[in-house]
Amino acid sequence: MKNESPQSEIREVIVREVPIDLCQLIKYAGITESGGAANQLIVEGEVQLNGQEELLKRRKIYAGDRVTVLGQTLIVKLA
Repeated sequence: MKNESPQSEIREVIVREVPIDLCQLIKYAGITESGGAANQLIVEGEVQLNGQEELLKRRKIYAGDRVTVLGQTLIVKLA
């Protein structure tokens, strides 16, 4: 399992409605250019949800959740 590093970038991602699928959030936040690339990161164990490795592509993400991927921590906020 990969851990959130101290130098990871933390930023808020504003969504219009929750829940949002994990793979959709990663694409929406601009981490990947496609949903397929987001799915690949998830199945390879490169994604954490609230500090725990997450392997489910369709995991529902809610306001307040923290998703860490490729050195970035996304904090989900509702618009």
